Amino acid sequence: MTVGKYHIVNPNEGHPLPDSHKITVRVTSAYGNSYHYSDHVTEGHFAFQATEAGDYMACFFAGDHKSSTTITVDFDWKSGVAAKDWTNVAKKGSVEVMELELKKMFDTVQSIRDEMFYLREREEEMRKLNRSTNSKMGWLSFLSFFICLSVAGMQVWHLKSFFEKKKLI
Repeated sequence: MTVGKYHIVNPNEGHPLPDSHKITVRVTSAYGNSYHYSDHVTEGHFAFQATEAGDYMACFFAGDHKSSTTITVDFDWKSGVAAKDWTNVAKKGSVEVMELELKKMFDTVQSIRDEMFYLREREEEMRKLNRSTNSKMGWLSFLSFFICLSVAGMQVWHLKSFFEKKKLI
């Protein structure tokens, strides 16, 4: 977004501005497309959405200007976030575009939020599954240890009885 304001500074404070102090203003893009044109004015403003890449130019012409007279123009050009002349922006119809973009961003944020809650639920389910698996693995480890000790005891008992039958012990 780009906005601009301009006015001719009155060299004689308190007196009306002479007719020779009227200018023609034209704002164009680097490709020659005209975005603003005013003829024989003392002040004005413009606002437009910059759609083309490159430099934009503001040209001030004094058609009835005499060489002995100096015309001073106060010019304020703002673009991007600094362009806060929202009344002119609304007149140019950009509010609907911004509203649409805002709705798109809101939908994107909403979907990200929903996805985060879904991922939190999945994370909680995975934690429960991990706890359950760890608990089952602990019981399985204890059971396998008990079985190993039982088999070792049975082997010792069997070998002892075998050697006693053979009268080696």
